[in-house]
Amino acid sequence: MLVVKCGGNGAVDADAVCRDVAELALGGRPVVLVHGGSADIERLAARMGVPLREQLSPDGVPARLTDPATLEVVVLALAGAVKPRLVAALARHGARAAGLTGLDGALLRARRKPPQRSIVDGRRMLVRDNHSGTVQSVADDLLLLLLGKGIVPVVSPPALAEDGEPVNVNADRAAAAVAAALHAQLVLLTGAPGVLADPRDESSVMQTCAVTRERPAFAGGGMALKLVAAREALLGGASGARIADGRAKRPVWDALDGAGTRIEVA
Repeated sequence: MLVVKCGGNGAVDADAVCRDVAELALGGRPVVLVHGGSADIERLAARMGVPLREQLSPDGVPARLTDPATLEVVVLALAGAVKPRLVAALARHGARAAGLTGLDGALLRARRKPPQRSIVDGRRMLVRDNHSGTVQSVADDLLLLLLGKGIVPVVSPPALAEDGEPVNVNADRAAAAVAAALHAQLVLLTGAPGVLADPRDESSVMQTCAVTRERPAFAGGGMALKLVAAREALLGGASGARIADGRAKRPVWDALDGAGTRIEVA
């Protein structure tokens, strides 16, 4: 069982990812494709005149601040643009696919984040109106039903909160929750060749990166979130986790052949 997270970074070759996923699925390997869509979210937000803000949580991990207008942009971009594009690409490469948000069949259930003190736009403030959450459970029976029919589930935020309302969740961490629920291997594809010992040098790819049970020891920005996600997947029961280059010609196959960085819990 394999869970592939296709990064929303514009540099990631989504069609190449879909080609590899389709080949694996047609070869009989069950694959779930999880996606974000930061580039599409940013483009749509600009068209709609919605400012996007980032908050830095007390543990130092950055995340998108999701107010009601931003949540609308996220849902429209992911469910209305990115997901149909990926499903169509999989179909072009011969695979049957079904697009699902975390709301469909209550696939992803989340706990809404409480008000918390964060740094937003350089100012420390109490963030109250934040429509985001953390995935708590995955309806793996729905995924297994589709996989059993040879269908590739294409999954994205939002998730379903306790109050029955949608909340934004981090797509890397959603992929981690899916991988843990299915006891699957997790491959996080991004716009870098893996975890870099020197962020300025793409040749400094670490073959293995150990993270503690508490939190990643280093890395910033999006890579910090990927390390958080990989750690959560492994602690939750995933069979393995790897961060690899989504810009490669054969991104998924390369990752399965050992490219990128294998994550382990110290």
